[in-house]
Amino acid sequence: MNTARSDELFNKASQLMPGGVNSPVRAFRSVGRSPLFIERAFSDRIIDADGNEFIDYVCSWGPDLFGHAEPHITDAVKSACEKGLTFGACHEGEVILAQKIRTHFPSMELLRLVNSGTEAVMSAVRAARGATGRSKIIKFAGCYHGHSDGLLVKGGSGLLTNSLPDSAGVPRQLTENTLLAAYNDTSSVNELFEQYGDDIAAVIVEPVAANMGVVAPQKGFLSFLREITDKNGSVLIFDEVITGFRISDGGAQKLYDIVPDMTCLGKIVGGGMPLAAYGGRKDIMECIAPLGSVYQAGTLSGNPVAVAAGIAMLENIEQHPQVYDDIDRKTAVLEQAAVSSGLNVNRVGSLMTVFFTDKNVTDQNTALTCDTEKYARFFNYLLENGIYTAPSQFEAMFISAAHSDEDIERTADVIRNYVKE
Repeated sequence: MNTARSDELFNKASQLMPGGVNSPVRAFRSVGRSPLFIERAFSDRIIDADGNEFIDYVCSWGPDLFGHAEPHITDAVKSACEKGLTFGACHEGEVILAQKIRTHFPSMELLRLVNSGTEAVMSAVRAARGATGRSKIIKFAGCYHGHSDGLLVKGGSGLLTNSLPDSAGVPRQLTENTLLAAYNDTSSVNELFEQYGDDIAAVIVEPVAANMGVVAPQKGFLSFLREITDKNGSVLIFDEVITGFRISDGGAQKLYDIVPDMTCLGKIVGGGMPLAAYGGRKDIMECIAPLGSVYQAGTLSGNPVAVAAGIAMLENIEQHPQVYDDIDRKTAVLEQAAVSSGLNVNRVGSLMTVFFTDKNVTDQNTALTCDTEKYARFFNYLLENGIYTAPSQFEAMFISAAHSDEDIERTADVIRNYVKE
């Protein structure tokens, strides 16, 4: 495979950006090669700067539920651009999108639009602290909630890929109120509440972990979190930046029938544009300025172009509710191809990870038993055969409605052939 143009662009980028990239997981270091530079995308395909075409299972890390350059969404963006890129003022689209979000996520009694998942989570945690008057939060090792200072503790995702358990530049004082529990381990949460219960403002969790690879909540885990936070007057925050509108039209909270106090959304809610949202119980959200003393603001929050994309995306979901059965079925085909070939797979809906370990992956410790060199060989074999997946063992594959049955079967064949070789 010729990658001369991508290599040239990477060399130039390396003189301009740290590591030549604007996000660490794009660097391809853990898979032993330079990153590809993508020139365009359509349907379930991406084409790089050298003209190589791939079936894409990254889907911009989730939001391309209906594939790349979906006409209804791109038309909405074009129309919005013609009216002005940003106003820094209120507009009707914000109201329409917020109403659609609340229809699908009724737990979000009040919500606010922001620009990224990191911003949504940071703001939700601040609101929880403001509402409770408490300082500490519990997060789970291997769950990634963006790169705000107080949450960069055992964060999974790119931190695991690059062997960085925490981040330099974050003073200890900013993380000393972040308590760590083990995902799927109720006893570790109990111990923290026994010691710090009166000062725990919130528990934040990916209801389906997707940043140490895909890890499903074990039976009773999420309901336990609901019960213990209720008992102690703490706020339960679901970080559904990945799962929201991806594993169901009501996210993981609908799939598992658990109602959190607060929810963070991203990715799909902006139709692929930079947009996210956080919201929850009315009494908590009324603590936010201008109603309350918890401050959060943003000039580009709810900007009309991103909002137009988000509205179009949710309209697609509402008009095609069968999309979830469709992508679940397609992902099951890939799962079966991998499992029947002896590979270790975790899957929830259209999220799937092939783990190169003989352990049952249920938390960060078991995820870290993976052989990342074996994953790199798997990644490169797929890439050389026209299949683009995440350049990290600790990420998910994303399947879209645009993936044809023929492309799914072709991918399944490549997976089976990899094992045979």
